[in-house]
Amino acid sequence: MEGRGRTVAHRIRRRAEFERIYAGGAKIHGRYMTIFVMLNGAAVPRLGIAATRKLGSAVDRNRAKRRARELFRRRKHIGGLDIVIVPRREMLDAPFATLEAEYAALLARRRDRPRVASTL
Repeated sequence: MEGRGRTVAHRIRRRAEFERIYAGGAKIHGRYMTIFVMLNGAAVPRLGIAATRKLGSAVDRNRAKRRARELFRRRKHIGGLDIVIVPRREMLDAPFATLEAEYAALLARRRDRPRVASTL
């Protein structure tokens, strides 16, 4: 997966990591997704995606995950943050430009959240 732009260092995979971010990170709601953001103490950002069955079929969940990964890939210059994206059903039908705008706005709003300042 090295050639695709995301290495193992860019992934959040373990349940404990997700729970740490849920508990200690900033939760920011949007129309198409909710994101949890937390400093990770590293130089690279990491992404986790929580696409549950409530989102829809496996096809829908996979499409939402692909869209979330692309949003993350296009904004990798954000520094050492752990980001968990929880897609909403509306994400599936929204134009990608709209999703990009919302993702950028949600990341910009994270600066107003005091819980982001907490690290490991």
